Amino acid sequence: MIAHEHSHLTFRQRAAGTRTVLRLTLVLTTVFMVVEFVAGLLANSLALLADAGHMFTDVTALALSLMAVRLVALPANPRMTYGYYRLEILAALVNGVLLLVVTVGIVLEAVQRLSHPLPVRGGAMLAVALAGLLVNVAGFLLLRRAHATLNVRSAMLHVLSDAAGSVATIVAALIIVLTGWRAADPLIALVIAGLIVIGGLRIVSEAIQVLMEGTPTHLDLARVEAAMRAVAGVRAVHDLHAWTVTSGLCALSAHVVVADPARAEETLAGLKELLLERFDLVHTTLQIESEAFAEVKGHV
Repeated sequence: MIAHEHSHLTFRQRAAGTRTVLRLTLVLTTVFMVVEFVAGLLANSLALLADAGHMFTDVTALALSLMAVRLVALPANPRMTYGYYRLEILAALVNGVLLLVVTVGIVLEAVQRLSHPLPVRGGAMLAVALAGLLVNVAGFLLLRRAHATLNVRSAMLHVLSDAAGSVATIVAALIIVLTGWRAADPLIALVIAGLIVIGGLRIVSEAIQVLMEGTPTHLDLARVEAAMRAVAGVRAVHDLHAWTVTSGLCALSAHVVVADPARAEETLAGLKELLLERFDLVHTTLQIESEAFAEVKGHV
């Protein structure tokens, strides 16, 4: 019980630390998003506007992540027995979908501009893109300080792909300044759109995996079962399930057949310690069964 309570306390402490980092990154990203959007309009650069659109999804991602982290602190109740942990995963799913939606608008505008290239102020575009890259790097370094939950990792993916977009925009600006080739702007916007799609699909896929209660991707269930079977007093393990409640909080349930029911509590304590220490499984529910009971059920 003490280990279980300590694990949940640690999880909440991680969330508190994450909240500060997310708040700082959100302020930084929001300010520059506005700057980049205005600069994109003034410079008539689709690449800058696309990057500002990407930053808008960053801002939304960070805001949703911050909201989810705050709600995680709410206590569980009879209707929400796990509390509000899953809101973090829902926020990550919304973030991923937003990325994909933004991409559609960027692609449509880029295709139109390829047919009819518009004049672009390459110098202003270059200056803003360089500043954007610095902001992205600062945001990434801030997020690295937080615990790597799915929400934080999704925010980091936003920032990293946006940094790559800034690099691409710098390249486009240099081409325009040096050669005057205006098509570089919409072409780079398409590259940024591709980066957005990759990040969006990855986030959506991970969020769906959690919501479908699939086995956590980092967990080898066969290895977990083998380790459980190796615990003294365990004869068999069946009906083994593992899932993710929210990032950093995985759960497991199983039926364990023991050799000596009289020593069931000792065996249970050994299993709990193993699952927590070796596999970081915070919430475990184990049903202890005698060999006679398991034989009747056909599991031995």
